[in-house]
Amino acid sequence: MLIERTTLPEGLLDAQAVELQALLGAPTLIHLPGERPEPLFVSVLMHGNEVTGLGAVQRVLKSYQVGGGRRKLPRALSLFVGNVSAAHEGVRRHDDQPDYNRIWPGTPEPDSPEQQMMRDIVELMRDRRVFASIDIHNTTGINPHYACLSVLDNQFFHLARLFGRTVVYFLQPKGVQSQAFSTLCPAVTLECGLPGQEHGVDHAATYINDCLHLQELPNHPLPKGDLDLFHTVAQVKIKPDVEFVIGEGISPLCLLPDIDHLNFHELPVGTSIGQVTDDASLPLVVISESGQDLSSEYFYVEDGQLRLRRPVMPSMLTLNAQIIRQDCLCYLMERYPIEALVG
Repeated sequence: MLIERTTLPEGLLDAQAVELQALLGAPTLIHLPGERPEPLFVSVLMHGNEVTGLGAVQRVLKSYQVGGGRRKLPRALSLFVGNVSAAHEGVRRHDDQPDYNRIWPGTPEPDSPEQQMMRDIVELMRDRRVFASIDIHNTTGINPHYACLSVLDNQFFHLARLFGRTVVYFLQPKGVQSQAFSTLCPAVTLECGLPGQEHGVDHAATYINDCLHLQELPNHPLPKGDLDLFHTVAQVKIKPDVEFVIGEGISPLCLLPDIDHLNFHELPVGTSIGQVTDDASLPLVVISESGQDLSSEYFYVEDGQLRLRRPVMPSMLTLNAQIIRQDCLCYLMERYPIEALVG
C-alpha cells in the first residue's frame, strides 16, 4: 500500500489535493537529501480535507534545489502524503476507511492494512534517525493556530513554541501520529486553522523552513511566561442514538448555531451549549484520559438547556455534523501548571 520514493514525483509541487490520487496512486513517503542527514519528518493529509500542510510543503520545497530553487535543503526531509483517496473527494476519510490519525502505533483500533503501513513508516524513520516530526492539520471550526504535544519535555516545548505560544498537551485520543513519533524524537501536531486560509499556509511554511534550519533542539527550559499550556482532560461525543442539529430545528439536541465560537474560551459554570428535549438524560458522553465516563461531572440539563457543571475550555467544536459523527463534538481543556516546567 505504501509507496516509497527518493525523488519528488513530477507535478507534485503544483498539484491540488484532489489531484494526488491520480498523481501518486497511494499514500507516499518521499525521502529528500539535505546538508544534515538526520531528517525532519513532515506528514500531510492525514485527513483528506485538511490541505494546508500540502500547500505549505509545496511552498517550502519550491525554494530549494529539489523543487527548482537554488539552495540545497539544509536538512534531509521525509514527507509523508497520507490519505490521497479521501483528498480526491475532499473529505476527512471515507466511511469504509480508518482515521489515518488514529491508527499509528499505540492505537486501540482493530488491526488493518493501514495500521501496518503506519508501523512500517515509524520503523523506516527510526532507521533514518529522524530529527523531529511535524504533523500538519486543519481545524473544522474556529480555532487559533496552536501546537499539540504528548510529552512534557524541554525539546518538545521548544519545537512547539517555535510555532506559537499556545500549546496543548494531550494523551487522548491514542493512535495519533505525533504520539507514535514521540518515542523517536521531539514531535508535534500543528493545528493551522480552517483550510483554504492563506495565512495558515504562510504560518506552516515558515515553521517548516525554520525547523529545517535547526541544528538542534535545546534542552534548557523555556523562559517563564513564554508558553500558554493547556491540558486536554476529556473528549466529548454525542451519543450514537441521539439525533442533533446545529442551530434551529426540531431535534433531541439543538446545538448553538455559532458553537465553534466557544473554542479556546474559558467558559464559566452554567454556560449553555444547546437545547435538549429530554431533561432526564444527557445526550453526550464525556470520556477522560484514563477512559472514565465523566459525563455528569462536566454537563447537566436544566430547563431544557445543556449546561457546563464546571469551568472548562473547549477546542475543536465545529459546525460540520459529519465530522462530529466521525470524530467527536469537542475536547475539553484546562490550564496546565507550568511553573515547574519552565525556567
